[in-house]
Parts: sequence; structure tokens; C-alpha cells
Amino acid sequence: MMRHVLNVLARLGRGVLDALARMGRWFVFMLGLLPALPASLLRPRLIVDQIYQVGVLSLQIILVAGAFVGMVLGLQGYSILATYGSAESLGVVVALSLVRELGPVLTALLFAGRAGSALTAELGLMKSTEQLAGMEMMAVDPLKRVVAPRFWAGVVAMPLLAALFSLVGVLGGFAIGVGLLGVDSGSYWSQIQSQVDFREDIINGIIKSVVFGVVAVWIALFEGYDCLPTAEGVSRATTRTVVNTSLAVLGLDFIMTALMFNV
Repeated sequence: MMRHVLNVLARLGRGVLDALARMGRWFVFMLGLLPALPASLLRPRLIVDQIYQVGVLSLQIILVAGAFVGMVLGLQGYSILATYGSAESLGVVVALSLVRELGPVLTALLFAGRAGSALTAELGLMKSTEQLAGMEMMAVDPLKRVVAPRFWAGVVAMPLLAALFSLVGVLGGFAIGVGLLGVDSGSYWSQIQSQVDFREDIINGIIKSVVFGVVAVWIALFEGYDCLPTAEGVSRATTRTVVNTSLAVLGLDFIMTALMFNV
């Protein structure tokens, strides 16, 4: 019995020490990356290439998901609003749901699954094949040459993807509400124009998407940079990227919503 208790305590202690060591590596990574960010702006070609990789190549899943989410909101919103005789308010329900919450959050989750995992796998493979070590031997800082451009690309791409997600979602809700369910098109757009506030709704949604972009790309880059240089290490790092980013986005969404809308 005593040996079993000691084994449990030993495993618990190892877990705590591993967590502290991981936090230390994350802190060192952060301190190394922050000075590299301004210098990477002098090479815009690298940033543009990475925006294409993480942003443009993610458009397909973003646009398709946004359209379907908007159509589902149109169906569900109409069935609820029609019960209370407020079907004309369908447009504002769809728009506010997307701009405030679903656009930034779902875009961040899809970004983590598509672009974040790709960034982690790419850096992990570069580490396992010793490309990063080779750069250091040639006096090339991998943080400036490889990591920083990818960071900027994720921060720039996320708000744009979230905006496109919301736009396509509103159009999807319009197609269902007006084209299928018979809601007046003038009421649909006029309600959006009168009820959606630029500062309170759109700007807050943009702020959310920027914060989610920073968090998502930071987690993805750290996991790839810190992973074990083996096939198993890369696969585990990719899984951690998706899981940790999803949990961080959902937690931050709750905190930011409470702060922004005075809940």
C-alpha cells in the first residue's frame, strides 16, 4: 500500500516538473520570438508567402463552413422567431450571431485544425530533419527566418478569414430565409443595417479574431518548435496544437464576451 502511494506521488511530481519545464521552454520561446517579429517585417515576401499558405489555402473550408452555418442559423432562427411573429428580425439574429460569436470562434477552431496543425507539422519536420539546426550553424536565426513570418501570417489571416466566414454566413441565412422561407428581403437587410453596431459588434468581433489568431498561431509554432524530433513527437505535437488551441479559444471567448458586453 505504501509503495503504491509513493508511486502515485512520484508520478504526480514528475507531471508537475514536466509542466514547469514546459512553461519554462514556452517562456524562452516567447522571449526569443518577440525581438524577431520587427526584424521579420523587413522581409515582406516571406510573410506574403505564408499568408497564402495559412490563409488562402484555408479559404475553401472557411467559406463552405460559413455558408452552412449561416443556412442552419436561418432555419433555426426562423422556426423560433416565427413562433413569436418576429420573422422579419431573422437578418439581425443571423448577423449578430456570426459577427459577435460564431464567426471568430468557428474560424479559429477551423484554423487550428487546418492551418495550425500544418504549421506544427512543418516546424516539427524541419526540426526532426535538422533543418533548424543547420540554419543555426550557418548563423541564421530560425526564429527570424522561419517562425516570425508564420506568426505574422496567422495574425493577418485570421481576421480576414473570420470576416469572410461571417459574410458568407449572412448570405447563407439570406438564401434560406428569403429564398426558401419567404422572409421579406428588405426587412432582412434593413434589420441588419439598423441593429448591427459597427463599434459594439463588428469591432469587437475583429478584436476577438485578432486575439484568437495570436493565440492559435503562437500555440502552433511553439508546439512545432518544441516537439520531439521523431515521427511520434510530431504527431503528438500536432494533436496538442488542435486540442490546446480549441480550449484556449473557447476560454478566451467567454472572458472577452463578458468584458466586451458587460455581462
